Amino acid sequence: MECTVSWTGATGSRSGMSFLAETGSGHTLAMDGAPDGGGANLAPRPMETVLAGTGGCTAYDVVLILKRGRHEVRGCSVKLTTERAEADPKVFTKIHMHFTVTGRGIPAAAVERAIAMSHDKYCSASIMLGKTADITTGFEVIEA
Repeated sequence: MECTVSWTGATGSRSGMSFLAETGSGHTLAMDGAPDGGGANLAPRPMETVLAGTGGCTAYDVVLILKRGRHEVRGCSVKLTTERAEADPKVFTKIHMHFTVTGRGIPAAAVERAIAMSHDKYCSASIMLGKTADITTGFEVIEA
């Protein structure tokens, strides 16, 4: 896996702290800083993209595990809330992931198992962040 991140502020963009990431799979992702840090708030902050990537990683796992269990999944979202260290480096110290899974006849136990499997075995992003943050999870199942 590879990614190239380039500062676009040097090329005359409106933001003095904007960056463009080009991934090995051929996609781009813009990032920017807060105005009080020289940015223009034109894109997510880099740490927001870390959090979004973690949410995507674990939600992907949960959907895949449920589908492999032949459950009729119609939707899945995860809301991540965090606390960060006050001093640099301002790592995440707490992360709570609340999953909302929508489908037909999906047992709560299956969702709980899928989340645990993602958290403990498959989601490399959350396992990596778990080295500095206390990660907790919760969920709800909505019948479609």
